[in-house]
Amino acid sequence: MSLIRLVWGAGEGPTELSAFDAALAEAGVHNYNLVTLSSVIPAGPDIEVVGTAPDLGPVGDELHVVESSAVAAPGESVAAGVGWARSESGRGIFYEVDGDDPESVEAEIREGLAAGRELRDWRFVDEQVVVESATATDEYAGAVVCAVYGEGRPAPTEGRGRLTGERGTE
Repeated sequence: MSLIRLVWGAGEGPTELSAFDAALAEAGVHNYNLVTLSSVIPAGPDIEVVGTAPDLGPVGDELHVVESSAVAAPGESVAAGVGWARSESGRGIFYEVDGDDPESVEAEIREGLAAGRELRDWRFVDEQVVVESATATDEYAGAVVCAVYGEGRPAPTEGRGRLTGERGTE
């Protein structure tokens, strides 16, 4: 893997899930199957803050991500954020938070990163935070921030078949 991209988006929809999907669409990752990772950054890849993902492979591919997302009901606000800290070796940590206030989300991310740095015997040299927020008007609103690892990978299909209405037939 050569790159981790930070992408984000906000969107509205008539349901919670459609608002989340609209936020993913703005981030450019709505046509992929997101596979959530924990929050450790390997030493190798660069991190690029891009906003919207480029084409990362065929529709339906898996994308490995560290994700923060949240949805708000009409009349409410929402915020999602991802922060990261890297050491001299390139290893690092992500910290993801969601809430209803962008400033509180950023403050909690920075507090979490500080605690994560204390747990590791690494010399940290870089820290950044991305927060996305939205206010729901007449519909639900969603906000998402994802750290996307590399490009899409084919989703596993072994052992899966098309249902025809009869048990055990394909």
